[in-house]
Amino acid sequence: MSAIDKAAATQLANLEKRSGKTFDQLAKIVRSSGLSKHGELVAMLKRDHGMGHGDANLIVHTVRQQDAAADKGTPTTAGEAADTLYTGKKEALRPIHDRLMAAINKFGDFEVAPKKTYLSLRRKKQFAMIGPATNTQVEVGLNVKDLPPSDRLKQQPPKSMCDYKVRLSTVKEVDRELLGWLRAAFDAAG
Repeated sequence: MSAIDKAAATQLANLEKRSGKTFDQLAKIVRSSGLSKHGELVAMLKRDHGMGHGDANLIVHTVRQQDAAADKGTPTTAGEAADTLYTGKKEALRPIHDRLMAAINKFGDFEVAPKKTYLSLRRKKQFAMIGPATNTQVEVGLNVKDLPPSDRLKQQPPKSMCDYKVRLSTVKEVDRELLGWLRAAFDAAG
């Protein structure tokens, strides 16, 4: 992630704290305003929602980028990507994914990069990958060295995308052991 991307992500996180609204709520305001010009949207956020120019400009810019990507059929948010990944026969796996993400969100700040078949979770580098492996299992890839051996934890060959993989079939498998491995990967990527 570039320094500019990091600064924008930090500014968005701080804006959510200041405004009390999530980015998705702010994006909905922009999209439902009936306005189309960048300057008009910025002025509306400043006037109607008390935002500073920099915050309003970043919101409008980010929403317009997302809309352009959506027009190309690319998921732009972690939620949209998860909606795409967990459809049809894989829909029953969504609660496992949601439980994982809720637990990982408690660790601290990180970036979610939607990919075609999984979500990449990154700090300074990728620390985990989450996505449906089959119609009945979610796969979690972990990038961390020297985890203690476990029947659940499958070490991957050198130069693989992840150091370890774990497959989950139920929400109950999102347990203390798995969260410990995820936390170790999160910490190692910082």
